Amino acid sequence: MKQNVVVFDLGGVVFNWQPTVLLRQVLPARAVDEASAQHWVREIFQAFDPDGIWSQFDLGHVTPEELAMRVARRTGLAVDEVAAVIDGLAPHMRVKDDTVALIHELKAAGHRLVYLSNMPHGLSHWIEDDHPFADWFEDGIFSARVALIKPDPAIFRLTVERLGVRDPAPVFIDDAQRNIDAAHALGWRGVRFETAGHVRAQLVNSGLLPV
Repeated sequence: MKQNVVVFDLGGVVFNWQPTVLLRQVLPARAVDEASAQHWVREIFQAFDPDGIWSQFDLGHVTPEELAMRVARRTGLAVDEVAAVIDGLAPHMRVKDDTVALIHELKAAGHRLVYLSNMPHGLSHWIEDDHPFADWFEDGIFSARVALIKPDPAIFRLTVERLGVRDPAPVFIDDAQRNIDAAHALGWRGVRFETAGHVRAQLVNSGLLPV
């Protein structure tokens, strides 16, 4: 079996990411039901618009304190409410054990594993310090450390240059279709993450894993 490079997104793929659940936990007076939770997800995260303030956080351009103040000013939430969302990110982002099992299976099959994640500085350090990250991945890129975010084609090109991801075309696993589309446009092979089992089936079909 030929070695391939498999590039993993982190939030929503390796780590849990359910923003409506997060908001119902940390802002119960605001996110009283699914509809109101979805409303506040849109207001706070702005669908991760590349020009939005949360994306500036992922780019490493604003601190958590600045983020809380600016989101509060834009949405009408109290600063301490936004701070509660920011503080709640790490406890919410539990490891997906089935994805970790898939990571180990891919490594055992001889593939090279790296990561490419939109992630602010604080969460990047938490991920590295509190998880056996070096056992999972050879290397990778956090957006805040390079001041680029997906789906900007520049971060994919940087991944190719910095990590030596060239031939064959890397396999990119992400839960956001717009990121998959950006990778496809540069010749990468993309797999949209729904569940680890679904991804594994796609990798079997592609010949990266045995049946």
